[in-house]
Amino acid sequence: MLVSFLLGIAVGALLLMWRNKFSQRNSRRIPRQWPIKVRPFVNNREKRVWAWLAKVMFDHQILVKLPVTRFTSPTNQGQAGHWYQLLNGVYCTFTICTMDGKVIGCVDVPGPRGISLSNQTLKHTLLMQCGLHYWVVDPAHLPHLTVIRKAFLGEEALPGSGSSAIEHQFNHVREHLQAAVSRQRGNKSAKFAQLDAELTSNPEVPESRLSSGWEQNSFVTPLDSRAGDL
Repeated sequence: MLVSFLLGIAVGALLLMWRNKFSQRNSRRIPRQWPIKVRPFVNNREKRVWAWLAKVMFDHQILVKLPVTRFTSPTNQGQAGHWYQLLNGVYCTFTICTMDGKVIGCVDVPGPRGISLSNQTLKHTLLMQCGLHYWVVDPAHLPHLTVIRKAFLGEEALPGSGSSAIEHQFNHVREHLQAAVSRQRGNKSAKFAQLDAELTSNPEVPESRLSSGWEQNSFVTPLDSRAGDL
């Protein structure tokens, strides 16, 4: 009976090991049909700042949602694993770098509920100590292009710095942005003027018509920030 009992334990242990290996093999197996779907890369607020940055920082590259671990490294390589686990979930909405790939700063776009002070402090302190700039840009109140270019690039990036090519492109961007702002204001004014005329002539304008003057935003916004203590 003792031999049978020990034999049963051995067989049970072997079956359990085989089951665990089979489960691990199945978990690593590539599925024929991936349970994955495409989602929006940026939401409407981020898209507006992205287009604005691409015009203002016309002589730089704009990278989207890049973890800080992609362009930083620990001073002590022996602690690389620790700092990677801690910072791999920290990213900024946009990372600005030169044409040769040197990062100069990052820009965050706050979500509907904003960005927490602890989140901003963490990124500002981390990037500042690395010699990089950090800004939070509200798409509803975009700063003047001279302000952000001076903050990120210095006085030499502004008109009159001696580079005719930069000055020409700068003036072109400034005129383009001013025209876009004026056009947007004109379109909104025309819409509201038309709506006001309709209300005057017909007070029973449908509610859906009253809301058509507002820009509709995406309800799919899992991209504003990642959940975490940081």
